[in-house]
Amino acid sequence: MITISKDKIMLREATWNDINVLYYWKYEEVEQEAKKWNGPYIPEKKITRREYRRMWEHNNEILPGIPDTLVILAGEHVIGTVGSYWVDRNTNWLETGIVIYDKQYWNGGYGSEAYKVWIDFLFRSTTLHRLGMSTWSGNHRMMKVAEKLGMKEEARIRDARMVDGEYYDAIKMGMLRTEWEILNKS
Repeated sequence: MITISKDKIMLREATWNDINVLYYWKYEEVEQEAKKWNGPYIPEKKITRREYRRMWEHNNEILPGIPDTLVILAGEHVIGTVGSYWVDRNTNWLETGIVIYDKQYWNGGYGSEAYKVWIDFLFRSTTLHRLGMSTWSGNHRMMKVAEKLGMKEEARIRDARMVDGEYYDAIKMGMLRTEWEILNKS
């Protein structure tokens, strides 16, 4: 089982208990604050707990031994996930993301640390040439985290996302392995 610890967070592969907690945050928690930031323009149908668990049962790896998703823990609390998916395997281009469901852990550096650890893990564990992330122009925190880690805005598709009846730009940010290595010499 992959487990990566840092100062504020730990990333690990999900246990069945983690999956139950994530289901709560994703579908049962009353306020659903994270959905206001994490792709609020994508309609999401509620699925049953059994269906959600079934999604996790499949061995979802981007490469052998490299999971596409890890759970974020702060102490013993499951607070979110980091994830990835292929944009183009032929050019070694992976898209990444992060969601912190528990708003008590927003603005405290937990997301920045988890995302940095995730990106570092992906670059160190693979031969990726580039990775990126996508968001919308209303999600200033995500753009700030990505920029802080060294990503550059690479595309802005004007008025491509609608949130609460208002248009926002779709934002693509990314970085190359060489840029990551220069910024994170150790």
